[in-house]
Amino acid sequence: FASLVATNAARHRFVAGKSKSLLEFGARRAQGPDGAISASKYCYLGGFDATSNVAAGKLFGIPLRGTHSHAFVSSFMSTDEIVDKVLISADGTTTCEDFVSLVHTWLKKIQYSPSLRGIFSETNQSELVAFTSYALAFPKAFLALVDTYDVMKSGIPNFCAVALALNDFGYKALGIRLDSGDLAYLSKEVRNFFSTVERELKVPGFGKMVVTASNDLNEETIDALNKQGHEVDAFGVGTYLVTCYAQAALGCVFKLVEINNQPRIK
Repeated sequence: FASLVATNAARHRFVAGKSKSLLEFGARRAQGPDGAISASKYCYLGGFDATSNVAAGKLFGIPLRGTHSHAFVSSFMSTDEIVDKVLISADGTTTCEDFVSLVHTWLKKIQYSPSLRGIFSETNQSELVAFTSYALAFPKAFLALVDTYDVMKSGIPNFCAVALALNDFGYKALGIRLDSGDLAYLSKEVRNFFSTVERELKVPGFGKMVVTASNDLNEETIDALNKQGHEVDAFGVGTYLVTCYAQAALGCVFKLVEINNQPRIK
């Protein structure tokens, strides 16, 4: 199992190239807890950069990466669910008493920005509340899953509003994750949106926000994305990686050819 998974991870690394980050997302697909822990370790040995498996990170010192779930986004209803709206700045010197209001202010600025006007109107407010809540909990590691409703008309504008509010208090959002749709096309559209925000709102580096892609990725889909051209910085691979779907067993057999100095043949 160790050599099987490590080899599979190495094959994914070869296809993705050295410049892209590879994240192992296979814990829920592996065969049991032991399989999940082992797969995380062997994927890291095979060339992956990080895992979403917190237990493996704790046991083996593997870097941890991940986002929230779609269920987290859809579980929120209104801003009333955010009880503590206070955010302390990254350097600890200032405090934002109402981070929620700041997020809404930035969303309006984006909405009426000359180059972005007309791309979206009203975003999904439960998604915005979910992103805001997540950012308050993890201001140093804000990476949002943006495809629960509509990527370009809701997810990305909502993410940008929260990221810009964090930026006001010294935090840098990590980026976004795409988990459905045309990943090549959406990654390009997302990158253009980020670059426009950087230019229009004068936020240096915003256009280089990390774009992560997932959704049943494997060697073939990553290769196809490379051939299409994309703006993805990191790939999250799960099922096909830890189950070694393409070749789940080593195809070899044992043949007896000699015993006690006597040749034998089947």
